[in-house]
Amino acid sequence: MRLDLGRDELVMMGSALDLLRGLGELLPAGSVVLLEEPDLIRRNDLDRRCAALPIVSRLVAAEYQTGLDPAALLAREPGLADARLVLPGQEYGVVAAAGLADALGLPGAGVKAAEIFTDKHQMRLTAAAAGLINPAFALVGTPAEATAFARRQGGRCVLKPTRRAGSLGVQIISDPALVAAAWAASADPGATPDATDRGLPTAVLAEQVLTGTEHSVELLVADGDVHFGNVTDKRVLAGGRPVETGHTVPSALPEDARQELLDVAARLAVAAGFRTGVLHSEWIRTADGPALVECAARLPGDLISALISVAYECGFVPAYLRALRGERPALPARPTGAAAVEFLLAPPGTVTAVDGVRAARRVPGVLDVGLGVTVGDRVVEVTSSTRRSGQVLAWGADPAEATGAAARAAGLIQITTGSAPAQGQRVRPKETQPSESL
Repeated sequence: MRLDLGRDELVMMGSALDLLRGLGELLPAGSVVLLEEPDLIRRNDLDRRCAALPIVSRLVAAEYQTGLDPAALLAREPGLADARLVLPGQEYGVVAAAGLADALGLPGAGVKAAEIFTDKHQMRLTAAAAGLINPAFALVGTPAEATAFARRQGGRCVLKPTRRAGSLGVQIISDPALVAAAWAASADPGATPDATDRGLPTAVLAEQVLTGTEHSVELLVADGDVHFGNVTDKRVLAGGRPVETGHTVPSALPEDARQELLDVAARLAVAAGFRTGVLHSEWIRTADGPALVECAARLPGDLISALISVAYECGFVPAYLRALRGERPALPARPTGAAAVEFLLAPPGTVTAVDGVRAARRVPGVLDVGLGVTVGDRVVEVTSSTRRSGQVLAWGADPAEATGAAARAAGLIQITTGSAPAQGQRVRPKETQPSESL
């Protein structure tokens, strides 16, 4: 069923091409206006890519990642006033999308909540004021301050930029003597495909290292009321770069533990004044209870939206769009099955061979295999989610079956790499993910 939208009635702040492709059967032709930074339009060849998406009517250049004046934008682009919903396409569009929605009188996260959830320090202060469990934390301005914090925490700490996503710049430091050498990777984490070249300001947050199982909570909220909640089990890389390597929906936790996570996520939403949209929060279940890791006021990445749609037999992303349009969409209270994604992590070097893909696709339960590399590509160390080499998506009757199917299929895929390539050789990533609206 197509969403009832006219031309230019959905505004996406920041390009999310995988999401737009997935919405191709849901949205009418010409219903989407895509706003993007001028340098990203050029760098990512968005004019050509958007021309291949019938639902996109036009691409508007707008500088929004370091601050947007909605009134000035509307004066320059008066047609945007016809929008019926505004959504962020990616993390760096969250605040601007909330501001434009507010200016148009449309449902959205609200600017205050958007600012809280795009600044990890503000998020920590908000959670602390609400009585939620935080790790010990401090905003640190120099390597010396971070080193002192690590020593106070028994020699270990987490360093992370306050305004980045996808695990970019997040490091677990195991020795205070290593802080100075690691500092730059968090203080100046470098460019990503979705960040403007103009530079995104950030600070550095030092945090206590927590021990426990990792989970995320996805809430669909409308006018401050939670209409749907899911708990996802997370798998992350061991060592100093805790990049996510897989997810399973629903969580295999007992019901009381799952409900506890849903409750603390709902308390966080209330504390921030979050109004309408999807809230994706991450938690570690410690001996003292669920401790907050991070939270985003947008759709989750890493195919979690697709996993929810498969496990609950629903359209999670369409329900999100309906909520942003002012509706109260009904979603199932319980899953009917399970779904999992396992990410492919190739060793650094130049890809010389990719084997086992056909065998992986034949594993019972596998829904999709996506590759992000091909022969000749250069693979670098996995320090953020953008550096993974592909993924396997699978379903099952329960979390164990879905997780097992994804892991078995991923284990059949062999990405062979050799020595580093000559200068100028192509570096991944390429777009590999299946539609987020499954």
